[in-house]
Amino acid sequence: MTLNDTIARVTDRIIARSEGPRSDYLNRMAAARSKGPARGHLSCSGQAHAYAGAGQDQSALVNESAGNLGIITTYNDMLSAHQPFERFPDLIRQAAREVGATAQVAGGVPAMCDGVTQGEPGMELSLFSRDLIAMATGIAMSHNTFDAAVYLGVCDKIVPGLIIAAQTFGHVPTVFLPAGPMTTGLSNDEKGQVRQKFAAGEVGRDALMKAEMAAYHGPGTCTFYGTANTNQMLMEFMGMHMPGSSFVTPNTGLRDALTKAGAQRALSLSDLGENYLPVCDVLDEKAYVNGIIGLNATGGSTNLLIHLVAMARAGGIILDWQDFSDLSEVTPLLARVYPNGLADVNHFHAAGGLGFLIHELLGAGLLHPDTKTVGGGGLETYTQEPKLRDGKVVWEAGTAESLNQKIVRPAADPFQSTGGLKRLNGSLGNAVMKVSAVKPEHQIVEAPVRIFNDQEEVKVACKAGEIVEDTVVVVRFQGPKANGMPELHSLTPLLKNLQAKGINVALVTDGRMSGASGSVPAAIHVSPEALDGGAISKLRDGDILRVDAVTGDLNILTDGVLAREPVRINLGANEFGIGRELFAQFRRSVGTADTGASVLF
Repeated sequence: MTLNDTIARVTDRIIARSEGPRSDYLNRMAAARSKGPARGHLSCSGQAHAYAGAGQDQSALVNESAGNLGIITTYNDMLSAHQPFERFPDLIRQAAREVGATAQVAGGVPAMCDGVTQGEPGMELSLFSRDLIAMATGIAMSHNTFDAAVYLGVCDKIVPGLIIAAQTFGHVPTVFLPAGPMTTGLSNDEKGQVRQKFAAGEVGRDALMKAEMAAYHGPGTCTFYGTANTNQMLMEFMGMHMPGSSFVTPNTGLRDALTKAGAQRALSLSDLGENYLPVCDVLDEKAYVNGIIGLNATGGSTNLLIHLVAMARAGGIILDWQDFSDLSEVTPLLARVYPNGLADVNHFHAAGGLGFLIHELLGAGLLHPDTKTVGGGGLETYTQEPKLRDGKVVWEAGTAESLNQKIVRPAADPFQSTGGLKRLNGSLGNAVMKVSAVKPEHQIVEAPVRIFNDQEEVKVACKAGEIVEDTVVVVRFQGPKANGMPELHSLTPLLKNLQAKGINVALVTDGRMSGASGSVPAAIHVSPEALDGGAISKLRDGDILRVDAVTGDLNILTDGVLAREPVRINLGANEFGIGRELFAQFRRSVGTADTGASVLF
């Protein structure tokens, strides 16, 4: 199938825009390869330090094994998504020994949960944790004793941070190993209904707690299609996972076999053999375009409009939001997974999942088929399904038909003709919106604004019944420089309740809403942010704002607003408590949302 013209044009535009920094990056990676891992060139004392804790693998390390595999892990047992990684190092070491190689945990990096910190001060460290993860991984890999690496990570900022680091060490072959989603518990829709009832005061905290515990009940990733599971999709579309491995549940025979196969695959790609495949060759411009197509086709998390930009820059590739918007216009929405539908990711996987979607998009000329992948060959490999046969994983042809058209559909009969993400711009600035779950009748809101300077003010106003007419709720001073750009997901039930009362409501913010923004139209990531004097800082209660997800307009309709002086507020409360004082330098040096909100680039 011939590649879609728009996809070809956007790809060429990205390649041209990135020519200078990409060339410099590849030259650095070539130089790093020429030096190779310094394990054999270390002093005897240095080698002894590196091998002292290796137990039975010491001899193999001294005598030049078939490769030494570095393990970067985000294991902790406080978060369900990362708890399964406790068992992975032993599985990986065993897999390495089976092929005459060795494996060592190079280092652990922090992994925080936006679900736990939602609406709390800790959320203000969430976005910054991505760059910190990249930096911590850099320290772990700096010992330069590894021929290949595996990265164990799942959730919101974790995978983007690990990808930034993997590209920094882009000469090292790397495979990402997921943990998989928890098994299905209370449905996401039922959980959401209880949350709305609690927000409306119709049920007590005991009912809310019971529902939450029934939904989040065991090890693995949350089962809704938020940022964590969007990350897993990206790793397949971009060729960094073993095919079909993203949504296999933890602690199963197939999950363990995929983990071992991924470790052995990483070793097979090292420069010690004949199949050298470094990260810098996998994650090229075409791979990033494929990732953006996957993001749109599945209605993925809006957080990736920030993360993908930062991830790409680590490899010398320059993306902007116009690329996302143009690709969205030609990408059909092929999946309905909560909050864009009733199914969870386990239902999605059973209905055909990523393999079926990749099959459909390739057949429609909507993906680059010729990218390099850790699975071998081009992206066609990722239409296959892993199966457990005699204790070993094998890959067989995946389904070429949807097994449930309420969840996944063919490209010829999509849920909608364009993707799930929309870029907005106008006199208020640049923003993005996840529209895949927003009904057509709610995609245009033209109404007076109500200004809030933090999310707690919104909660107080909603609980007091102060919003009784069509309103654009503006929550400002939530950008990366102001307070680390926290997610405002805890506002979702309150705004849904207003919508259910017949009030035409929209949210506009320089903060984030993640992949769980749902049915309320939310123009998020507004840039320039309020602290930078952006137009959002000049709004006053009663100004008229038009939020139009159809045309992509985000315009102030009240005359004279842009001539006003920006509002300044005291942000001293953001400086201290729950570790915020440690990230003051991050707030001072962070870039804008549309350039990746990074302190690294």
